[in-house]
Amino acid sequence: MKKHYQLPVLIEKDEDGFYVVECPVFSGCYTQGKTMDDALKNIREVIDLCLEEKENNH
Repeated sequence: MKKHYQLPVLIEKDEDGFYVVECPVFSGCYTQGKTMDDALKNIREVIDLCLEEKENNH
């Protein structure tokens, strides 16, 4: 069963019109998307990878 987390994310729109999303809880945990929905879907995947890496290193 997958755990659910509520983590802060920062969203900015860059000069090319892409949404850049970062999760400041994890170093290097960021992504982008053409739409806000794409960016948020992508950051969920990146956060999952960051969480897996953190669990595997402990």
